[in-house]
Formats: sequence, structure tokens, C-alpha cells
Amino acid sequence: MNVIDLFSGCGGLSYGFVEAGCNVIIGVDNDEAALKTFEFNHPNSKGLNLDLFNDHFIDKLADEVGNKEVDIIVGGPPCQGFSLTGSRNAEDPRNKLYKAMFIAAKKFNPKAILIENVPSIEKLYGGKFYDLIISEFEKNGNYNFKSQILYAPDYGVPQIRRRIFFIGIRKDIGQVKFPNKTNDPNNYVTCSDAISDLPSLENTLGEEVQNYSSNPKTEYQKLMRKNANKIYNHIATNHTEEVKKVISLVPDGGNYKDLPNGVGTSRKFNEAWTRYNSKKPSKTIDTGHRNHFHYKYNRIPTVRENARLQSFPDNFIFIGNKTQQYRQVGNAVPPLLSYNVAKEILRIIGDSNEEA
Repeated sequence: MNVIDLFSGCGGLSYGFVEAGCNVIIGVDNDEAALKTFEFNHPNSKGLNLDLFNDHFIDKLADEVGNKEVDIIVGGPPCQGFSLTGSRNAEDPRNKLYKAMFIAAKKFNPKAILIENVPSIEKLYGGKFYDLIISEFEKNGNYNFKSQILYAPDYGVPQIRRRIFFIGIRKDIGQVKFPNKTNDPNNYVTCSDAISDLPSLENTLGEEVQNYSSNPKTEYQKLMRKNANKIYNHIATNHTEEVKKVISLVPDGGNYKDLPNGVGTSRKFNEAWTRYNSKKPSKTIDTGHRNHFHYKYNRIPTVRENARLQSFPDNFIFIGNKTQQYRQVGNAVPPLLSYNVAKEILRIIGDSNEEA
């Protein structure tokens, strides 16, 4: 199945579809560092920097596709205007980038469409943009469609992350179905399950390429290390002694409320000085805001640790400076969540593909 990923970023959504057996032919984004990461980790795919605000992007995209059939179009349009941690500006022009998905759908008539976004799109601004996406599906008229909020830990991702997925299946093929859960609260993958095998970096900032310091301790770690024999992107942040001292006063799973009076007052908000809980999935991975800390060590998680918590395998290497790498990881769809959605889409449209 040939896939186009609009708003690909570094390729978390794409990677899940590749792991499910798809051929991602093109990833589109306007972040050059993210596109370099995408191409590095998707050697059979082409990265395109296109302006999706301009409807003429479809001509360049069609030229690149050539005579290939496009079976699936996926994308996670920017969510800054909808996110609870973003600007929440109804007039943010990025709020309308979802239209690019439907311009591409009209051109290529794929078997399936997948749009991913933040759950708050359902209710923010009176559900205005949620309704607009639904109306675009209705205007197209070729697709059965549904939306559903998926919770990443239910699919083996060691991170508290909720995302809404809109799936459209062409009417001549079948109905929409979302994947069954693979995990429940009794067997969620925890922070410790995910990253306890990685070097501590207690007395060093780390090197660009490192050896594993232990054997994998959990099934999840085995999965992440399956095709890797070295560690990349595992460089610690050089905090001041004062910052490290404040972090050291926060217990496993604690936050600023656990600090003594007068300590850590430079950060006074809900997520301030939050230490991950070793026995639970991590907090939602952000784009590097330096407010979340390792459950054991007195530092923020490294890019690799965040990547593990996002379910990126260790052989997925991030390109760019450290700030760009953190942003790529935080903006991505967890590949393991994407994989489960992809498998269900392929199950629905697979018979049609075989008959063709």
C-alpha cells in the first residue's frame, strides 16, 4: 500500500505505517531538520518541503507521485491553535491546514484517509474546527468516516498521550473501525519499563554514540533495541548545581508541591518541577520545555529517553541540533500507536487491494 504523509515531521506516523507493511512514498513538511530526520529513517521515501498554505502544492505533489497509485493519505496538521498548551488562537492560519488533506484526497482518491490531532479540537471554539473537518468529509462524499480519541498507553506506549483520529474509508471498500486495545491499566508500560536500561549519565553528559550499559530488562526494551546495537541522541543537559539541587528534592512522581517553602519559586505552574513516576507511563512528551525530569536522575530526559517514551525504536536517529531533536520527538505521533491504527486500516482495505 502506497502512503503519502502530509505534515510528516520527523516521521512518527509514517514509521508506524512502514512497520505495518506499507510503502511510504512521500513525506511533506516545512521543517528542514525534521525532513532530514524523516529521509534518514525512511530510506525508501522522498521528503518534500512544500507550502501547504498554497493550494498549488498539489501540482508539485502530483508530479512527484507520477503514475503511482496512492492508497492511503495520512497527516497530523499543526495543532497550536487547538492545543491546551499552545496559543489557542481561533484565527491562527495553521488551523486551516487540514484542508490540504482533502485537496490531496480529491486528487488521488485514496482508499483511506487518516487525520490526527489533539482531542481539544472536539470542543474548542464550540467545536468549530471539528465540524469543519467533518463537513470536508461530507463534501467529498466518497468516504465512510468516524473520529475517536485514542489513549496511547492502551496501545503499549509508555506515555500519557491522548489524540483524536479521523479515519475515512472509501465507501466502495468498507466501514471504519478503530483498533482494539492491546494493553489495560494492569499492564501499561511504565517509565521504568521503557528507559531503565539506558546509561544514567550521572557523571557525564554522554557521547554522540554510546554502548548499552546493560542487557534489556523488559519486553518493551527488547522491542526498542531489536534492530540497534548502539545508542544515539542520548546526551544529558548540563544543568546548574542549583537546578540539580531543586530537582533532587522532588520525589519519584512528585512535583513543585513537594518542595520546601521558598524552594523552586522561579517556576510556579501546574507542570513545574514534575518528576516522572517510575511506575506509570510518563507525562505527555512536549517539545523540550524543561519542566519534566527523569524519575531517578536529576536532569531532564535526553532526546533518546523521550524517543523511547514516544515508542521510537533505538535505530531511529534524530538529525539536527538538540533543540530541533527535542521538537521533532515532541511533535511526533507515537509510532507504536500509529502501527496499531495502520494495521486496522490495512485489515479493512486489504481485501480490496488483493482483488485489484
